[in-house]
Amino acid sequence: MPRLKEGVMNLVKVLKIGGSILTDKNRSSIARKKEIKRVAEEIAQSPEALILVHGAGSFGHVIAKKYGLPERFNPEGLRATHQSVIKLNELVVQALSEAGADPMPIHPFSCMVLKDGKIESFALEPIVEMVKRGLMPVLHGDVAMDITRGSGIVSGDQLVTHMAKTMTAKIVAIGTNVDGVIVQGKILSKISMKELPSIDIELGGGSGIDVTGGMRGKLLELLDLADAGIESVIFNACRKGQIIKALEGESVGTIVRRAT
Repeated sequence: MPRLKEGVMNLVKVLKIGGSILTDKNRSSIARKKEIKRVAEEIAQSPEALILVHGAGSFGHVIAKKYGLPERFNPEGLRATHQSVIKLNELVVQALSEAGADPMPIHPFSCMVLKDGKIESFALEPIVEMVKRGLMPVLHGDVAMDITRGSGIVSGDQLVTHMAKTMTAKIVAIGTNVDGVIVQGKILSKISMKELPSIDIELGGGSGIDVTGGMRGKLLELLDLADAGIESVIFNACRKGQIIKALEGESVGTIVRRAT
C-alpha cells in the first residue's frame, strides 16, 4: 500500500479549468486537444494535494440544452449528457497521465444528490483518500439526480466551492478565458459581496452556450466561499504559465474575498 503523505490534507488545492478553454463551446463535443495537452503539462508541474475540476464545455452544455435540461426531467437527456462529459473527462485524464501526473476520474452523477439545484450530499471520502495517497482526483461538470426536481446540473463552480469549504482548501483557483472580473474595461484586483450590486449589471453569461450561469453564477459561488473564510482567484488559464502561478498562490487575476 502506498505510504500516506503526512499533513497533505492541510495543503489541499482546488483548481478549476473552464470548459471554454478545453472545448469549442459553440460546437457540440469539440475538444481543443492542444489546449488540453498544454493545461495538463502545466498542472503536472504542481500536482501535490491537488483536486482538479474541469468544465463540461460543449460536451455538456450543448447537449443539455438540446434535451431541455435542467428545466425538465428527461432520462434520455440525462444519459446522453453524462456519457458526453465522460468523454471529455477521459481526454483530460489521459493528457494528465501522459504529462506525468497520477489522475483518477470522478463522475459527480454517481456520487452526489442535489436539492433544488444545490448539492445536498456528496460522497467525498474516496476523494480524500486519493489525495492522501498522492493521486489527483479529476471531476467535471455533470448531470445529477435532484430530490425535488428529479434531475439537475451540477456546475464545476459548485463542485469547487463545496469541496474547498469542506476540506478548508489552502488555494482555490478558477481558470477562465478572461483575465479576471472585468468592469468597464478594467480588471478588478479584488471583489467582495459588498461590491457585487454596483457591478451586477455588467456581469453577463459565459462564452458560447452555458446552462450554469456564466460569470455571475461563478462569482456567487465564490463569494459564498469567501464568506466562509476561503479566498479564491479568478484568472486567465489561456495564458501560458498562469496556472502554475495560481497554484503557487501568486496574484494572477481577481481575488474573491470576504467583505470587510
